[in-house]
Amino acid sequence: MDGIGAVIGFISIVLLIIIISRFKIVPQAQVYVVERLGAFHAAWGTGFHVLVPFFDRIARKVSIKEQVVDFMPQSVITKDNVTMQIDTVVFFQVIDAKQYTYGVERPLAAIENLTATTLRNIIGELDLDGTLTSRDVINTKITAILDEATDRWGIKVNRVELKNILPPREIQDAMEKQMKAERERREKILQAEGDKKSQVLVAEGEKESKILRAEAEKQSEILRAEAEKQAMILRADAVREQKVLEAQGEAEAIAMVQQAIADSIVKLNSANPNEQVIALKSLEAFAKAADGKATKIIIPSEIQGLAGLATSMKEVMATDTTAK
Repeated sequence: MDGIGAVIGFISIVLLIIIISRFKIVPQAQVYVVERLGAFHAAWGTGFHVLVPFFDRIARKVSIKEQVVDFMPQSVITKDNVTMQIDTVVFFQVIDAKQYTYGVERPLAAIENLTATTLRNIIGELDLDGTLTSRDVINTKITAILDEATDRWGIKVNRVELKNILPPREIQDAMEKQMKAERERREKILQAEGDKKSQVLVAEGEKESKILRAEAEKQSEILRAEAEKQAMILRADAVREQKVLEAQGEAEAIAMVQQAIADSIVKLNSANPNEQVIALKSLEAFAKAADGKATKIIIPSEIQGLAGLATSMKEVMATDTTAK
């Protein structure tokens, strides 16, 4: 009885372990492909699941996260018969765990081979320069072809990148020489453009200098002419002022003389002179007139008579003096 009880206990423990092992928890971003009696049964997502003992088994655990695969460099030949090495990087994601499990035996190997053949076909249509300068075009074409081809495998190709393009050593040397020659050519062009700009700037500077000198001379002549004009105006104003002052002085002198004559006439009238005094004043006026620069003098008859009378009186006075 003790032996039978031990066997029953052992069997119970084994059954308990088997039952417990049938409890499965699927983690996040994974899918379990379950087979029952060798055929596909279900694709379990995240959560708790139970396998039927002896009937169900997990055929494959599939990650549905985006994956990155860096493939080895592939030998390709361009349109102009240049052999080069190109390695690619493929970004893909499993979108159907069932097709991924049963669609292809070795998915990564299938993707690698498909990438290599597609890359050879695309590069074969391009020459060396086109290959080196058309990375984006090549990436887009490979991505579209791979994505379409891997749909039946439950794979979504998100992106393909050309990681490195390695031409042969002699091609690289030739490209380096070409780049060196191109840099030297650009350097000479830049130097020539610099010399040209320098000469243009010097010429423009000389032109501006001549223009400024001409403008300065022009302004100097204008200022000199303005100064001479102002000097002439000032001299003319001075002469005019002098003449005005002289005319004013002469006018004032004449006015003073006339005023003096008028005053003398007033005084003479107020003195009530007799005819002898008037005659004497007439003689004085005649003497002043005779002292002038006139070549002809018209003597009034009254003055002539007075002159004769004065001469007779002078002779009589002279005779009297002799007699005495």
